[in-house]
Amino acid sequence: MAERTKLNPLYVQVHPADTVAIIVNEGGLPAGTTLSDGLTLVESIPEAHKVALIDMVAGTPILRYGSVIGYAARDIAKGSWVHEECMRLPDPPSLDALSFCSTAQDALPPIAGYTFDGFLNEDGSVGTKNILGITTTVQCVAPTVDYAVRRIRAEILPRYPYVDDVIALTHTYGCGVAIQAPGSEIPIRTLRNLSLNPNLGGMPMVVSLGCEKLQPAQLLPASTLPVLSSDPYVVRMQDEQHQSFEQMVTAILEMAEKRLVELNRRRRTARPASDLVVGLQCGGSDAFSGVTANPAVGYASDLLVRAGATVLFSEVTEVRDAIHLLTARAANEQVAQDLIREMRWYDAYLKRGGVDRSANPTPGNKSGGLTNVVEKALGSIAKAGTSAICGVVPPGERTRQKGLLFAATPASDFICGTLQLAASMNLCVFTTGRGTPYGLAMAPVIKVASRSTLADRWHDLIDVDAGVIATGKATIEQVGEQIFQMILDVASGRKKTWADHWGLHNDLALFNPAPVT
Repeated sequence: MAERTKLNPLYVQVHPADTVAIIVNEGGLPAGTTLSDGLTLVESIPEAHKVALIDMVAGTPILRYGSVIGYAARDIAKGSWVHEECMRLPDPPSLDALSFCSTAQDALPPIAGYTFDGFLNEDGSVGTKNILGITTTVQCVAPTVDYAVRRIRAEILPRYPYVDDVIALTHTYGCGVAIQAPGSEIPIRTLRNLSLNPNLGGMPMVVSLGCEKLQPAQLLPASTLPVLSSDPYVVRMQDEQHQSFEQMVTAILEMAEKRLVELNRRRRTARPASDLVVGLQCGGSDAFSGVTANPAVGYASDLLVRAGATVLFSEVTEVRDAIHLLTARAANEQVAQDLIREMRWYDAYLKRGGVDRSANPTPGNKSGGLTNVVEKALGSIAKAGTSAICGVVPPGERTRQKGLLFAATPASDFICGTLQLAASMNLCVFTTGRGTPYGLAMAPVIKVASRSTLADRWHDLIDVDAGVIATGKATIEQVGEQIFQMILDVASGRKKTWADHWGLHNDLALFNPAPVT
């Protein structure tokens, strides 16, 4: 920390055409500070916030990442602090005049020989964990299932050392909803595909109340189930054979033990890196996220794609203003049209709710130097690296191909993570600038900090420090390689993330755009 306090006044300019740069120094820089290129600050500027590199009159485009992030709302002097009050939000890119596949590059050369130790499932998917998951059809049964899970962990799980955990897939859906309304298919298929996540080993079990709208046969129709033993996989609490709460719990425990017997037979085996399905997220982002953490994750993403893996990037509202850059990277016109379809659907969804994309970013994002959603989007897409985008996964669907995919989700960390799990994610990489203890019970979450000050302060929550890129201590490529290797180690069970070490696991959060009755 002492070394960083001696850092000479420093800013980062991402693109040569940029008219603003961000201040690197911890605590910011005071007015009158002169930087190495002769730029003098005319006012104090906080860490991670923007400084004007040129004089700008009102209406002048303001450029970062080589793109327009806004327009000067008033005259801005060179060396001034450029913040929300002196910027005007630009219009979003039109969805009717986009370039298709114009910058899609030939596939990067494949890399071979990278493996991890995972759990092979009967459907060919591979888990990075070996977990018993108990699915619920309705919120009514959630407290009972939570109680049963505590009993299973205490009384039964110790007898099955090769099973990592038992978790309850509880949620707020299942009844009091318009179960056939447009949009209701999203939470239903999300719950279905969560039950079939690779880390749950293809051994779904369901606890139902009995009278709810979402019946087990609708949640997990026989056609979607993997090969199961002949034992029933559903406990209905209202069935007449259950004459007491204790009998209901006993039925859950007995069904759970049958599944544990099967899961406990599984062992980790060497699997190619192509069996990984890695979800990428950012939360609590700051202006460094698009300079350090996200580009490093993007480099790791390219390595994963070159190794044949599946990589998911998401968060519709946090890529919407960069859609022109994404359709240009689409592998073919159909992928570009699919991207536009998801953007158009979400535009209409926000309009129905009486808001638009300006509702993002958060106050914390702005405190971290992100002025608006355009700037946030340009930094967010850096997580996706440079590979061609070869597919789009609608919300709640499972992945059906390899390569770099856009999984359409809201920007909410919790909903995004839930939908990526439904898409078959078996490991998550999560970047943050402001800091978050976010984690998932179903899949490991590797946390990457955009600033070294955060990585130091949260040394027992952050797994990778990408802030060293801003200070020149490491390159994007070096940190990207570090993240790639950590993915393999965590997927193999050789390393544990801090979120898993502390048991920090956020609840599942369904995306339900349909009416609640």
